[in-house]
Amino acid sequence: MIGYLKGKLTIKTPTYVIVECNGVGYHVNISLNTYSKIENLTEASIFTHLQVREDDMSLYGFFDPEEKSIFVLLISVSGIGTNTARVILSYMTVDEIKNAIIHEDVVTISKVKGIGPKTAKRLILDLKDKVMKESGGDPINIPTGNNIIKSEALSALLALGFPKASVERTINLVVAKNPNLTSVEDVIKMVLKNMS
Repeated sequence: MIGYLKGKLTIKTPTYVIVECNGVGYHVNISLNTYSKIENLTEASIFTHLQVREDDMSLYGFFDPEEKSIFVLLISVSGIGTNTARVILSYMTVDEIKNAIIHEDVVTISKVKGIGPKTAKRLILDLKDKVMKESGGDPINIPTGNNIIKSEALSALLALGFPKASVERTINLVVAKNPNLTSVEDVIKMVLKNMS
């Protein structure tokens, strides 16, 4: 099993990268989450999962071990293959997936292309205990509505040194009161006003 590859990213696309290690280029399938983290890098360590079938061997790569771990959990569910798991990881962050599973949020999971309500329920049933165990039983407080804007605002404010609990609370409050906000900058400005 190849645990990770460390080398030059000679080709980068939103769906795969070529990682050059000691003169060999490895074709690694990735999610949009991983692509967004390596987009501006020329070298990286990519955690990998090797999928072996009768007629195919494919490498799947992840920027961090948490994404790899949730990918392995997802493909353990009947009806979810590697491509569907990649679509889920492209549509939602790892924390959003865990949050949806823990809170049995069938609607959010069903929004992913290729996942119907029946598969979403099976995914929750199969993975809830495992995800709870991994998370130490604590729900992940990443909101599920307006996901990208909220999580980007949260990341930016945490990077500025604000405490996570009060920032999350204020972001939820701001977005609930102003559902038409469409930019991260506007959310951050309103959160800063509310926190001052």
